[in-house]
Amino acid sequence: MEFSWEYILLIAVGTAAGFINTLAGGGSLLTLPTLIFMGLPPAVANGTNRIAILIQTFFAIRGFKSKGVSTFPFSLYVAVSALFGSILGAKLAIDIKGETFNKILAVIMVLVVLMIVLKPKASLGDLEERITGKYRWISVFLFFFVGIYGGFIQAGVGFFMLLILPLVNRLSLVKSNATKVFVAFIYTIAAVVVFALEDKINYKLGLTLAVGNATGAWFGSRWSVDKGDKAIKIFLVVMVMALAAKLWFF
Repeated sequence: MEFSWEYILLIAVGTAAGFINTLAGGGSLLTLPTLIFMGLPPAVANGTNRIAILIQTFFAIRGFKSKGVSTFPFSLYVAVSALFGSILGAKLAIDIKGETFNKILAVIMVLVVLMIVLKPKASLGDLEERITGKYRWISVFLFFFVGIYGGFIQAGVGFFMLLILPLVNRLSLVKSNATKVFVAFIYTIAAVVVFALEDKINYKLGLTLAVGNATGAWFGSRWSVDKGDKAIKIFLVVMVMALAAKLWFF
């Protein structure tokens, strides 16, 4: 690929995806089709996208930290659990295709957004956080399955994390997003290794895309802290519904 509009397109799409992924999720539904459009087989596009996700989440972590937002060490517990799940998910992604899975996921996405909209406001962070004891271990268990899905396809994994963390652990959406990007960074390391060992990564395109993803993630993380939960909730509902429509109809 010569330096051309394709590089500019990748960076532009990556910037949008990085912003979307940091605030909600579903940005990979922009990047994966773009990579496939540029001629990559689906499995290679999936692996290549992980390079951008890895760098994106690193910059998002730095963005949240620059604003003083962190849930460490709770985030490490759930991240390690997701990491083990992602190894299994990435191995499945090498060979398995999931067309019917998309429609099932679309239904799940609608249920997610209904729970986000209808659940009590207190569960979004108004009550005391529950990040120790049994609630921590409930999330550790659930995040293993989040990791399987994240390792398998990545797209939309943020929505599941933004359902679990406020509902189970009573984290605000801002803190949930900070936790989410840390978890994604850790488990994506494992996913990248699996795809790399299977020679399913185009590093040139992945690093080009990463420039955009990192830019969007940096600004998205800092913007979300400044705007707070209300803006994130609106953004999240819009993105969940858009993802559900895309998965079901396209």
